[in-house]
Amino acid sequence: MKLKELKIDTWIGDPTNCYILVDEETKETMVIDPAGNVEEIEEMIKILEGKLKYIYLTHCHGDHIMGVPELKQRCGGKILIHRYDAEGLNNPEINLTPYIASQTIELEADSRVDDGDTIHLGSLAFTIFHTPGHTKGSSSLYCEKENCLFSGDTLFRGTWGRTDLPTSNREDILKSIENKIMVLPDETFIYPGHGMVTMLKDEKPIYLELKPKLF
Repeated sequence: MKLKELKIDTWIGDPTNCYILVDEETKETMVIDPAGNVEEIEEMIKILEGKLKYIYLTHCHGDHIMGVPELKQRCGGKILIHRYDAEGLNNPEINLTPYIASQTIELEADSRVDDGDTIHLGSLAFTIFHTPGHTKGSSSLYCEKENCLFSGDTLFRGTWGRTDLPTSNREDILKSIENKIMVLPDETFIYPGHGMVTMLKDEKPIYLELKPKLF
């Protein structure tokens, strides 16, 4: 797998990590959370000789979705999001686009995914984990073959996502991390929606130390 990360600035002041994944044999491509800078994303796809198959959204917040309409227009690809966040794509009170980008956005998913679904790029298989908490439809993508998880805003290096936003829930995010992420192999690479890449073995002690203090 070829993997490229682009850091896309948004009004929230913390760049969003946009990931471009390409299967090396078929050149099938997936873009995760295109927050903007669509020309740069398109150029990277061309450099990688990719063919865009999926635009995957880990959740519906504006700092992860603002580039989707233009990217789909330029490169095609099916928009995928967990079904519980699909409604938020057209609800500014949930996707927060007026606050994040000072504009609203209207999006329709091409497909709604569920926990345990698998999507493919050539020989690469990605399992969808429903990881609610940051939003009710937050999801993560796990590739066993490449030993990596794309965690969106569920888990970051040293912390986890906010739970003071519409449809968010602190108890849910802790359960998501404990039941879906912490059970993965220690050597799993975590590619978050913001900040730096980390490894699961480095996050487990932090989570296990901080969680009891929250209850």
